[in-house]
Amino acid sequence: MKFKESKSIYLQIADRICDEILQGQYVEEGRIPSVREYAATVEVNANTVVRTYDFLQGQEIIYNKRGIGYFVSAGAQERIVALRKDVFLHEDLPEFFRQMMTLNISMKEIGNMYKEYLTQH
Repeated sequence: MKFKESKSIYLQIADRICDEILQGQYVEEGRIPSVREYAATVEVNANTVVRTYDFLQGQEIIYNKRGIGYFVSAGAQERIVALRKDVFLHEDLPEFFRQMMTLNISMKEIGNMYKEYLTQH
């Protein structure tokens, strides 16, 4: 996995796992790879994946069955979407609006680009 310098590695791995859950690669109440398995997959130290799994447990996206492994929580997909929507609305969008204002980009231009995007997807 290629990592960006601008964000902690454990959070980038958490994003990847969330993407995999949203894409159905890991189903709710289904087992996910062990810490060691996932560390080998993304080529990082197992301690980094432990930190990722602890973070995801805190977000109630995964849970641990002692001695068995980690599993995707019921409602994880909805929780991921809600968390990402909150980040987008309260962190990403204000920065986007600031850039629009700085670059003098109108909502009409954005609207036209969005309509074009929708026709292509």
